[in-house]
Amino acid sequence: MSSARPKLKPDTPKAVTAWNTQTGRTVYLTSERRWSEDVLDAAVLTAPQDEEELAFAKGDEQTVTDPYFMQVKAEGGVDGRETLRETIRAQGPTNHPMFGKQAGSP
Repeated sequence: MSSARPKLKPDTPKAVTAWNTQTGRTVYLTSERRWSEDVLDAAVLTAPQDEEELAFAKGDEQTVTDPYFMQVKAEGGVDGRETLRETIRAQGPTNHPMFGKQAGSP
């Protein structure tokens, strides 16, 4: 399974994001090659290390599904043309505040 995403330039700050295979929650690859549900924990990558980190994520199929690059700010946090989509993925559903991450739901 693969999501078609816009190609980011090598010098564009990016992070690797995916879905946790067991929970379905959005996760981000940290600089320690661990997965975190907090977008601010994501490792900010630029070339040449970015492709190595994405390859690592794609090889971690027991833990995550469909890893890809998302654009982030140099200091961390969601950025770029898919800001709305990635913000919703980071914060949870928009249908009601009693659901999703903002409600502390498992």
